[in-house]
Amino acid sequence: MGFNNWNSTGCGPQFNETMVKGIADLFVGKGLKAAGYQYVNLDDCWALPQRDAAGDLVPDPVRFPGGIKALADYVHSKGLKFGIYSSAGDHTCDVKGFPGALGHEQQDANLWASWGVDYLKYDNCNNRGIDARTRYRAMGDALKATGRPILYSICEWGGNAPWTWAPDLGNSWRTTGDIGDGWASMIGIARADRGLAPYAKPGAWNDPDMLEVGNGGMTDTEYRTHFSLWAEMAAPLMIGTDLRTASQATLDILTNTDIIAVDQDPLGIQGRVVSDSGGLVVMSKPLADGSRAVTLTNESSADATLTTTTEALGIGGASSYTVKDLWSKAVGTSTGTLGAPVPRHGTVMLRVTPGTPVVPPAGLDHVSDLPLVAANNGWGPAERDRSNGEAAGGDGRTLTIRGVRYAKGLGAHASGDVSLALGGACRTLTTDVGVDDETFGRGSVVFQIFRDGVKVADSGLLTGRDPAKRLTADLTGATTLRLVVTDGGDGNASDHADWAGPRIACGNGPSAGPHQLSDLAWSSAVNGWGPVEKDTSNGEQAAGDGHPVTIRGTRYAKGLGTHPAGEIVYYLGGACRTLTTDAGVDDETGGGGSVTFQIWTDGVKAADSGRLTGSGPAAHLSADVTGAVELRLVVTDGGDGNASDHADWAAPVLTC
Repeated sequence: MGFNNWNSTGCGPQFNETMVKGIADLFVGKGLKAAGYQYVNLDDCWALPQRDAAGDLVPDPVRFPGGIKALADYVHSKGLKFGIYSSAGDHTCDVKGFPGALGHEQQDANLWASWGVDYLKYDNCNNRGIDARTRYRAMGDALKATGRPILYSICEWGGNAPWTWAPDLGNSWRTTGDIGDGWASMIGIARADRGLAPYAKPGAWNDPDMLEVGNGGMTDTEYRTHFSLWAEMAAPLMIGTDLRTASQATLDILTNTDIIAVDQDPLGIQGRVVSDSGGLVVMSKPLADGSRAVTLTNESSADATLTTTTEALGIGGASSYTVKDLWSKAVGTSTGTLGAPVPRHGTVMLRVTPGTPVVPPAGLDHVSDLPLVAANNGWGPAERDRSNGEAAGGDGRTLTIRGVRYAKGLGAHASGDVSLALGGACRTLTTDVGVDDETFGRGSVVFQIFRDGVKVADSGLLTGRDPAKRLTADLTGATTLRLVVTDGGDGNASDHADWAGPRIACGNGPSAGPHQLSDLAWSSAVNGWGPVEKDTSNGEQAAGDGHPVTIRGTRYAKGLGTHPAGEIVYYLGGACRTLTTDAGVDDETGGGGSVTFQIWTDGVKAADSGRLTGSGPAAHLSADVTGAVELRLVVTDGGDGNASDHADWAAPVLTC
């Protein structure tokens, strides 16, 4: 959370030392710091067009007569953090051609660290066509080598699907091109970003670009939608208006602490679409206390009433719910049905809290995404999706056991105990367990799983030198689940205990009989370009922009339109037997594109098309899915980039 000057000043003369200090003062004086905003960031045009004789960047002495270090010191004196800008190219993006950091990564990183920089926005202009991962990894390594904590914001614009590789390099990644101060731009970016929810996690975020709130191109209703959706998507909240002239209405939007709490919730899950029809969109975001943040967004041009249910939100089963409107502050109750009239381009944002513990929804769920009834730890808090760093929340690292990294899991510390309510709805739990690599081989832990007070799995003693161990527990009929870690008998120093990739299967799979996959609800769906489409091809942009699924002249009434890198996940619950489908590149590419289609069941590849091109026929795939809990349909590019890779799963039939 912070401020960036670009959306309000660009490279204009008003961007200078006085402005930046004024913003820092307003953060404190107007309550923005108290609301959670931390970073005061410079964008392009802060430097001179040429490096000095030593090759160092030189701050513009007219804009910043005191220099950047003095400015950073001033920002720090207010209890705030300071950010700077560069580009992974020879020059930055402004037409004046300020120096980029390509080939100067360590030199520039060292200079910024010496100035006290806390944040880097790293753009993508003038990059010589060099591979994006190579360029962004070089700067990430350089920042780490300085020894100074610097938040790394990768601004690659989404062209190379950074959500698939940037989590290993930085803390956030732009998912699209630049935002504009208008409804069409803002809502278009929101639509693109909301399909990328599975890639977001604590410390690694989809970034739909800076806020335009207060810049004048939208109504206050539209700006409230803008702020609501960015919070629902767990996006960075970077103010882009000149706070020195901001209206009270703008400040009221930017300092709505209920909305900010949703954005900053420690569970760190991006909200997902529950329903989307005719421009009426409902999203649900799980929160750490077991509640859900819900957005009811009316993208249409006429007022409308939006409705949903707690069952659809994933928290059905409670006898009553407390419902708080996060804009009006009205508080009410519900027994399961939710709804509100919403003006055109408006959003009603609710926090829905069940009155009793809610069991996990049907499907294959990551334990770290579920509400915990209780969590106790030997040192520091239990961490979601990162190791236990022993002190403050969020001080851990990516869960890693003997070099294997896990995106999801729980970081515990002996003696630790985590409890969940199951309500008799779940079937199995599968997890890897082990001592995290950050202990450098030290520590010893015992992991145990209890179902309704009865131990059903035990790892035995594991040390910091042992490989991860796989535990599986039968949870059929259980009402409670406890995950317990105890020290291995040598004291609990360095007992950083990882529940790595724990997944719990709950509820029943599809009903008996044949099903067109496009008629079933998926657990998750991600796509390289645009959303996954049902019964049409993928048109790369907005939902519904595809055409009838067609491969070498054969049209299919049913199917799924995807685009590499893409993955669709279905929960089967052990109820199904076979999947059959045609697969190929859609005719709308005009013969271009190349794709590989793969079918996976419970982490095992069950079918592979090999490389298919836009000029070749469809391939017929068949997979045995007997007993599988999870089905994954994966498309990857054929090795020549993902241009024109309109990948059709044509008439896929699942028999259960």
